Amino acid sequence: MSTPKSKIVKAGGAEPDEFETSVAQEFLNLEIAAIELKPDLQHLHLTAAKELELDGGRKAIIIFVPFRQLKDYHKIHPRLVRELEKKFSGRHVVIVAQRTILPKSVNRSAAQKAPRPRSRTLTAVHDSILEDIVYPTEIVGKRIRYKVDGTKILKVFLDPKDLVNVETKLDTFSKVYKSLTNKDVVFEFPVDV
Repeated sequence: MSTPKSKIVKAGGAEPDEFETSVAQEFLNLEIAAIELKPDLQHLHLTAAKELELDGGRKAIIIFVPFRQLKDYHKIHPRLVRELEKKFSGRHVVIVAQRTILPKSVNRSAAQKAPRPRSRTLTAVHDSILEDIVYPTEIVGKRIRYKVDGTKILKVFLDPKDLVNVETKLDTFSKVYKSLTNKDVVFEFPVDV
């Protein structure tokens, strides 16, 4: 029999906090109760969970998963998020892969004299986080708007076929992205003229 602590694997063997343990417990409950999710959830675990305050007293839950298991999470993403949102009384749930950003001048061992991989750059990781946040919706366009005072706002256009499913979560997506990357983003749906 699994325990909640077996569902959460923290870096360096650190102990999960109370909130992370409650999220891991819900994962375990879903594995036991939801027969259609059990084979997929059995081998999956999470690395961290974080609760985020939104406007109007609402909250969102950010679940960090190992990058290598992200494709397996994507297979069950809609059902898993729907079940977790039910369990956590209407809070929006976002699943994001745990990624590493390497600095430009990374000290590598003598055996690894290769240059820094593109997937570990700041820009690539931020773009990947953006795609994780809006999954399963696809991003169909991006624009950066530079204001007169020097601030930048990223406008992200999402696939209009998912308008009904995602429309209520747009504010959550922008707050989650702001908390993870410290960048402002506005989510919109393209308007055909």
